[in-house]
Amino acid sequence: MTEPLHTELLQLAQEAARRAGELLRDGRPADLAVAATKSSPIDVVTEMDIAAEKLITDLIAEHRPDDGLLGEEGASSEGTSGIRWVVDPLDGTVNYLYGLPTWAVSVAAEQDGETVVGVVAVPMRGETYHAVRGRGAYAVGAWAGQRRLACRPAPPLDQALVSTGFNYVAQVRAHQADVAQQLIPLLRDIRRSGSAAVDLCDVAAGRLDGYYERGLHPWDLAAGDLIARESGALTGGRPGERPARDLAIAASPGVFEPLQRLLEDFGAWHD
Repeated sequence: MTEPLHTELLQLAQEAARRAGELLRDGRPADLAVAATKSSPIDVVTEMDIAAEKLITDLIAEHRPDDGLLGEEGASSEGTSGIRWVVDPLDGTVNYLYGLPTWAVSVAAEQDGETVVGVVAVPMRGETYHAVRGRGAYAVGAWAGQRRLACRPAPPLDQALVSTGFNYVAQVRAHQADVAQQLIPLLRDIRRSGSAAVDLCDVAAGRLDGYYERGLHPWDLAAGDLIARESGALTGGRPGERPARDLAIAASPGVFEPLQRLLEDFGAWHD
């Protein structure tokens, strides 16, 4: 029962992410403007975030009306099937608003509270990543065919390339900058893409040795975390905890523990 169900969920997630990605890529108006703000005046929502979420949730409701939904732009229903969809219709909204290419559509399916399917479409790269729990992580892109993903072999920490993100609340962002300042001398370098979903997939694809961020929501993490884990990366939060709003980390084995230890020492999880 599980294998056919997970395949069905994967196919629906791929179709939803593909359609939303095409809408966002091809339908972006020249005069795109901010439709609303969230945690602060610089934490924005555009009309396209809202349109993409509606497309995804309508498609899911059409095919699986008994499933639950949790979406960044407000979709929320309990469902009765044991399946819940966790959707970020546009991860990297500020990048999208400015015409930068690093943004993504993230669609995940949970079964009884555990993520079993994750799809991240990155339309401006022409890449889509997916994973099913226990089946590995894969991507399609400019290369021929489907590629199985594997995280990078772990380098010494001082040769690790690590990505992070910053919160939209000024006090939190200032503390995050202090943590990054302490980390930079201990790493090869730090990157900042503006999309948690893309960063997690870049860990899975071997383009980063690690990634960490504070302040993420379930929709930011659900699909990318599964993809990273299925590539062989380790993911977590504070020591002994799962990725959470306090802290989320994904890294190659061998980078994960020393990075987590430094983040704990530097108090990355609090102001």
